[in-house]
Amino acid sequence: MSSDSFLKEMQTIGEKFLLKLQKLPKADPVEIVSFCVVLLFIVTVLVLMIIACSCCCYSCCSCDGRPDHRRRKIRVRPDAH
Repeated sequence: MSSDSFLKEMQTIGEKFLLKLQKLPKADPVEIVSFCVVLLFIVTVLVLMIIACSCCCYSCCSCDGRPDHRRRKIRVRPDAH
């Protein structure tokens, strides 16, 4: 997908979203609730992605941005018989 077609697709989605927001005050309660549920789902997925990325970044980097190699050098030795 080229960048032009991607931008057009994003613009189309944005226009549909704005149109839906404009029609929302006149909509019936079921449509309002379903729109809120879909919106809540999208926000939840985005928040979970941010949390996952921050946890992944935190696990391989310390607070100052340098990797913490001390945790990776722990080796398991076999038991002696």
